Amino acid sequence: MNTEKPAKTAKTAKAKVDNTEVATTVTTSVSTLLREHAESQFAEELAELAKIDTKQRPPNWKLSPWAVSTYLLGGKLDNGFEVSPKYIGNKRIIEIAIATLTTDRALLLFGVPGTAKSWVSEHLAAAISGDSTLLIQGTAGTSEEVIRYGWNYARLLADGPSMAALVASPMMRAMADGKIARVEELTRIPSDVQDTLITILSEKTLPIPELNSEVQSTRGFNVIATANNRDRGVNELSSALKRRFNTVILPVPDSADEEVEIVQSRVESLGRALELPAEPPALEEVRRIVTIFRELRNGVTSDGKTKLKSPSGTLSTAEAISVVNSGLALAAHFGDGYLRAGDVASSLIGAVVKDPVQDQLVWKEYLETVVKERDNWKDLYRACREVD
Repeated sequence: MNTEKPAKTAKTAKAKVDNTEVATTVTTSVSTLLREHAESQFAEELAELAKIDTKQRPPNWKLSPWAVSTYLLGGKLDNGFEVSPKYIGNKRIIEIAIATLTTDRALLLFGVPGTAKSWVSEHLAAAISGDSTLLIQGTAGTSEEVIRYGWNYARLLADGPSMAALVASPMMRAMADGKIARVEELTRIPSDVQDTLITILSEKTLPIPELNSEVQSTRGFNVIATANNRDRGVNELSSALKRRFNTVILPVPDSADEEVEIVQSRVESLGRALELPAEPPALEEVRRIVTIFRELRNGVTSDGKTKLKSPSGTLSTAEAISVVNSGLALAAHFGDGYLRAGDVASSLIGAVVKDPVQDQLVWKEYLETVVKERDNWKDLYRACREVD
């Protein structure tokens, strides 16, 4: 059993007590965080890249475009240090995304749900700015204040409009500091609120009419937005806003081998973070789940001989990772620590059957015509039948 105590870090904070500023020490256990920000989790890799990075860096970038690409795609450095891949896929896609951010065009990462858009966005911001936390989460309730700025109403009522009463948004802070701002699910934001970005992206300035002032962008500022194709038509981007973005489409993995590698790597990483007391899943178990997802997603078996109906869900790589992780949790806490068919059956069916009528028919047909007929899949067939 590991009895090592979590590492402690001390932070000095200032608080006001009876109008007197008092310094206080706050101790936090960094190792207890469920998920660290990318710049903290991969701080060693970023530091090693910075040491050997002699290529030209755009203004205010922590790393050169070459080093940012190496950080995302992984590789062995000249000093022998191994950088882990954060994105497994087409190298050119990442290079185009990084090149876009060196210009005055913003970047829109577009694709089906579960294709690592948010993941890539976070790691790009971490490598370029050393800060991935300047994030705006797009929802149907996102208002202009979330993108521009808000007000501390107590100070506003007491003293009137002033910079001290203004509450800066992540976008405003990114502009002032020359960093990357991230906007998640851009097409979930109402169209009139989306257009708040037009002046920011074209003029690189954020007017503050209440103070007859403005915030101008420092060099290094840019925006990475994400959107998924399932939201097409919900809140379409205006043509004026589209022109401010360079759209890069993140596709589903090209091959089964590529998708298996992604799933296996993420599952092992999450397993360590969650401290699941289970053995890493066997490669063949991961491959079987990925095969099911790919066949149902593509509407045909991997050998091309049998056409299949596709369910209503996306069956993304992210969902395959979730299925394997759920199975590992069952195996760890209610099994012998080894992932088996019975551990993944329930979460597998839950991932496929989103519509209880349409998807149930699709799944049962696939189970009886494909899973049942594969000799080395009999255990999975029986486990799924038991759940059904």
